[in-house]
Amino acid sequence: MSASDAEKGTLDIHSPQLRVADFVKHKKKAADIEVFDAQSLEKDVPVTPQDVAKPPPAPAKSAKKSTPLWVLWVIWYNAYRRFFTIVFVVNFIGIGFAIAGKWPYAARYPGALVLGNLNVAILVRNEIFGRCLYLFVNTLFAKWTPLWFRLACTSTLQHLGGIHSGCAISGVAWIVLMVVHQFKTKYTFNDSILAFGVITSVMLFATLCAGLPWVRNTHHNVFELNHRFFGWTSLCMTWVYTIVTNAYDTADGKFDHVGRYVVQQQAFWYTVGMSIFIVLPWICTRHVDVDVELPSPKVAVLRFERGMQQGLLARISRSAVKEYHAFGIISEGTHAKHHYLICGVQGDFTKGLVNDPPKKIWTRELKFAGVSNTSTLYKRGIRICTGTGLGAALSTCIQSPYWYLIWIGSDQEKTFGPTISGLIHRHIGPERLLLWDSKVRGGRPPTMKILKEVYDQWQAEVVFITSNYVGNFEIQHGCKEAGIPAFGTLWDF
Repeated sequence: MSASDAEKGTLDIHSPQLRVADFVKHKKKAADIEVFDAQSLEKDVPVTPQDVAKPPPAPAKSAKKSTPLWVLWVIWYNAYRRFFTIVFVVNFIGIGFAIAGKWPYAARYPGALVLGNLNVAILVRNEIFGRCLYLFVNTLFAKWTPLWFRLACTSTLQHLGGIHSGCAISGVAWIVLMVVHQFKTKYTFNDSILAFGVITSVMLFATLCAGLPWVRNTHHNVFELNHRFFGWTSLCMTWVYTIVTNAYDTADGKFDHVGRYVVQQQAFWYTVGMSIFIVLPWICTRHVDVDVELPSPKVAVLRFERGMQQGLLARISRSAVKEYHAFGIISEGTHAKHHYLICGVQGDFTKGLVNDPPKKIWTRELKFAGVSNTSTLYKRGIRICTGTGLGAALSTCIQSPYWYLIWIGSDQEKTFGPTISGLIHRHIGPERLLLWDSKVRGGRPPTMKILKEVYDQWQAEVVFITSNYVGNFEIQHGCKEAGIPAFGTLWDF
């Protein structure tokens, strides 16, 4: 397990891995498991709280069932990869036409194609832009639109990273093509232009490499440090390269085009836009007070001032500019006095929260939206999570009576403490709550069996999953095979 599991809210505290395949052989019968006594939900109103029967003890292990190939393919080739494919193919077709001399615009304005791609890549990762997109979708399309459309909205918002990756790679490809063309006709360019072209290309390529999935998921701090600082260096070099390229007059070999001429070029304004998109989120960075509760050696619960809407995540750091870590936000609503983060102790950063609890910490006051923020699109839903994944799931169920919480963990109350337990029991009635303590019950639950029962009886439209990589994989594949719409934790590909 990587150190970033705790940061994603997917760290299990001594909780056995879920194995969906162990439970798919159980036939679906109402008598097999009593989750709650379902009432008629046709009017879409909260049900009256009733005593909920305890789930049965964990069943004996059954033979492992392989996942159908079509399920593996559909989940692997998700919206992220589809977005990436479209962006990548369109750009490389354009590069092919440019190399063949069939696209005059690319020959005349190569810098605009470089910076246009980089602008889109940065924009879709901009937290302010993301919040605006989520607000737009949640405001206009909640509940009344067809289910397939709302599912498509959630999938699109969750997988915008495919556009980010596709445009970033394409932007690097375009600048390489631009620099190669300049070297082929280097007698018409000043040496400083060629030098800055190479430096900018190298910096962009280094930024790209620092953001590769293997680096991001297995060496989080390396990713944070290098992706950010190579990116800022790339921005500075892009400014220099854009100005010297447009200021240079190839006709007389002098830097005659200065001032108004440079400002009138597309590349200049693309660079301005890219700079704004990068700087804006950092304007919201603040050094704020924090209270750290340590209910156990394995978990730190951080408390901050002011309440939050559901479905948001916070980035926190000991430093103003380095090693920001993301955690799901727990809050009773925008009216609340506080919000909380559950930090599972795994990597150096989270260990430091236990060994040396801070009094102040750096965070961005404007939080970014996660997939749970689209829960308002649906009439009813299920939030299933394991371990510290509760941090990303709990707010949705606290703030909406139409969402059912399934939480699987080990020694939950002792590990996560009275603050988290209190939030659960004060706001979520037994008619929409299932807590599975694997230590008390002697093992993992029949996850898919329970999930199918709850999905049918709760008349849910969608399932949101927050678990570790294995748990997420198995639950999501089980849901796909059962025909249950589900969205899992996203590891950038």
